[in-house]
Amino acid sequence: MQNKRRKFKQVTTQNDKIMMRLIKKTVITFLMLILAPIMAMAQSGAEAATPALDSGNTAWIIVATILVLFMTIPGLALFYGGLVRQKNILSIIMQCLICVAVVSILWVFFGYSWVFGTDFMKSGSSLGFFIGGFDKVFLHGITLKSLAPGNIPELVFVLFQCMFAVITPALIIGAFAERIKFSGFMLFTILWTILVYNPMAHWVWGGGWIQQLGALDFAGGTVVHVNAGIAALVMALMLGKRSDYKPGRPTMPHNIPFVFMGAAFLWVGWFGFNAGSGLAADGLAGNAFLVTHVATCAAALTWMGIDWLLNKKPTTIGVCTGAVAGLVAITPAAGSVDVLGAVCIGFITASISFIFVAYVKPKLKYDDSLDAFGVHGVGGIIGSILTGVFATHAITGADGAQGALYGDWHQLLVQLIATVFTMIYSAVFTYVLFIIVNKTVGIRVAPREEEEGVDVYEHGETAYN
Repeated sequence: MQNKRRKFKQVTTQNDKIMMRLIKKTVITFLMLILAPIMAMAQSGAEAATPALDSGNTAWIIVATILVLFMTIPGLALFYGGLVRQKNILSIIMQCLICVAVVSILWVFFGYSWVFGTDFMKSGSSLGFFIGGFDKVFLHGITLKSLAPGNIPELVFVLFQCMFAVITPALIIGAFAERIKFSGFMLFTILWTILVYNPMAHWVWGGGWIQQLGALDFAGGTVVHVNAGIAALVMALMLGKRSDYKPGRPTMPHNIPFVFMGAAFLWVGWFGFNAGSGLAADGLAGNAFLVTHVATCAAALTWMGIDWLLNKKPTTIGVCTGAVAGLVAITPAAGSVDVLGAVCIGFITASISFIFVAYVKPKLKYDDSLDAFGVHGVGGIIGSILTGVFATHAITGADGAQGALYGDWHQLLVQLIATVFTMIYSAVFTYVLFIIVNKTVGIRVAPREEEEGVDVYEHGETAYN
């Protein structure tokens, strides 16, 4: 009997253990079923919090970078090269090429850090007013996994911004074409990029005081065009007229098809310049793409119409010049205006630029050889100011800026402050740098060299045989 009781207890104990195991497994399974979705949501939330590279944005900005480089070589080289006489075209090409080479090296070494670095600003150093810092010198700390706004590789962002630094001093070439020493040009370009372009880019795009003020400059109205245009005017005045320049009787361009090709390359490249500046392949890029084209068309037609009305002939040079003026003017506004604003900006800018090129320049008798100031300077100033008129919530969003046309006069005031400051800063430093370069290596070629052609004396080559 006792043996039977012992066996019964053993069986009962084993059954209890089996039941406990089943209960534990059931409870664990039940908890896993409940907790699995919660854990998955938490994991997805953590992954969402960690920025991931956006391949679409990255592909677009790589293409945009190529397009902006295309603006300088061959776009600007052909546009300016076709406008000069054949004895000087190689000097233009060389100057554009060397801008790409030397400014790119300066940018990678320390320019990017000066514009977009942060250590001086974070530390409260007084140098933080002029430059961001030295924390990204030689691209220190930037890895293959470093991401920039738009979730693109920061290395791509570095090169995209480099193309803006490259073309800005190249635009100035149009003011002193056919009479500048190559050595003087190189030294001036290096100093101007360091002391004028870099601080301006930091103030407007790198978190500086102009950006904090709320100024709208989507792709370089102040940083690139006003900056370079004012520098061009100062250089033209300081360098003096070409020896055979006669006000009111412009020098005939030697190759108008080159001018057309250069303008066409600039037009196409400008889509990368403007539509790429949002750093994303999205609706804002689409709007920038559209208004850039529309403003350019409006400006080209306006210039042609005025030319036809006053000079009885519509000219290829006129249409090309008007198109470039429109491209310049829409640059600061591409991220904040709609089609109405684009048409108005194109029409107004072309009209005012025409007056400066055809009437103001001959009246004041300064020799802005290829109208770098008349087109880029004036176009940049007008475009920057009109951004404060035509900016609209339809593009900037409900919390974004809008212009005086829609009731916000404050934005127009901000645009005026940013534009006027850029003009003063660029003019003063360009004047100082001209004196320094002229006193050291010299900046103007000898009269005989200017008469016979800069290509032969400065480069030992001729473009045509």
